[in-house]
Amino acid sequence: MKDMKLFRTMRRWLPMVATVLLTTLAAPLLHAQTAAAVAPPVVDKGDVAWMLTSTLLVLLMTVPGLALFYGGLVRSKNVLSVLMQVMTVFSMILVLWVVYGYSLAFDSGSAVIGDFHKLFLHGVTKDTLSDTFTASVKLPEYVFIAFQSTFAGITGALIVGSLAERMRFRAVLLFTAIWFTFAYLPIAHMVWGPGGYLLGLGALDFAGGTVVHINAGIAGLVGAYLLGPRLGFGREAIKPHNVTFTMIGAALLWVGWFGFNAGSNLEANSGAALAFINTLLATAAAVLAWLMLEALTKGKPSMLGGASGAVAGLVGITPACGTVGPMGALAVGALASVCCVWGVTGLKKILRADDALDVFGVHGIGGIVGALLTGVFTAPALGGIGAADFSIVHQLGIQALGIVITLGWSGLVSLLAYLVVKAVFGLRVSADAEREGLDITSHGETAYEV
Repeated sequence: MKDMKLFRTMRRWLPMVATVLLTTLAAPLLHAQTAAAVAPPVVDKGDVAWMLTSTLLVLLMTVPGLALFYGGLVRSKNVLSVLMQVMTVFSMILVLWVVYGYSLAFDSGSAVIGDFHKLFLHGVTKDTLSDTFTASVKLPEYVFIAFQSTFAGITGALIVGSLAERMRFRAVLLFTAIWFTFAYLPIAHMVWGPGGYLLGLGALDFAGGTVVHINAGIAGLVGAYLLGPRLGFGREAIKPHNVTFTMIGAALLWVGWFGFNAGSNLEANSGAALAFINTLLATAAAVLAWLMLEALTKGKPSMLGGASGAVAGLVGITPACGTVGPMGALAVGALASVCCVWGVTGLKKILRADDALDVFGVHGIGGIVGALLTGVFTAPALGGIGAADFSIVHQLGIQALGIVITLGWSGLVSLLAYLVVKAVFGLRVSADAEREGLDITSHGETAYEV
């Protein structure tokens, strides 16, 4: 009887005891799952450090990299004017970026442009976060703003090369402000911004083939046509005054471009590593391809050719660096370099425009070739990281559409902007001022004492 009574008691209490034990043991696991579901996004210190470094590297690309590259290519009487234009244009765009540029480029709005919700960085604090490719990992918004400001700045500075040695300084600045507002910002939003038209179509532009290089290249070409050729162009030799400067500038561009490309991954992970090695390899292949062509066609490879090849490779791999494999990067760099050789020789003669420092021939053509080849070498069968059902033909169509939109939009805005500037200030310095040199006539100083 006692055993039966004990058995009935155990049968009544055992489920309750088991329930208590299971609840106690499972509670930490349930709590961890709940906490994970509601956990705030993580700000990774490594990502922040990498993005701050990348921002600094893009600054290095522009001042001093691009400035020295351009400065060495012009005549000695105009070197300071080019350095001045690069630095001032870059600085002005940084200011415009935080006033309204960031809001229009990266705030939500239409498929073509953002809105003014973040005008003057309204609502942005040191605690607000910006997206990365991983939903659970974020960046401080100030980091993203600073990084993207350098992209906008260097794009405007690139255009200076087409206008060198003959455009009024204040005309350069007014044109830049108009073009930045109505060309750069819409293209950046369409390609990278939330709800952007080209982004929604699936256009691939990892670090700025369309947004930066094609955009700047066509703006420079339009300006070269409207300004007209430099005095003596086509009749006398207009030679670089310091190829050593140009080589140093190209080297700084190559170093800084790792921030430009690998930084566009927004995280310090394997994606950044892929963009990094692709930037390294494509540039090396482009240098060799340019020098081989020079050796075959001219008999001697030149330092200027090597520097130009490096920039061509960097431009070509920019849109592709995060989605193609290393072997694809070699192909992109070499092909972009070959096409850019034609861009600064054969195409330049066909266009008959005095694009002084070959901005369209290198950045425009290199950007177009790179954007198209992105649609090819992103395919998994060619070593890229595209989806299993990636279609080269379909992607090429999207890439081509992005190129056409960028050329058409930026070209039209550039034309209108130059016409406005011409009506306000006039575009070109006087013939006497051009002969004497812009260093003296525009800035009252000289780079070299005689």
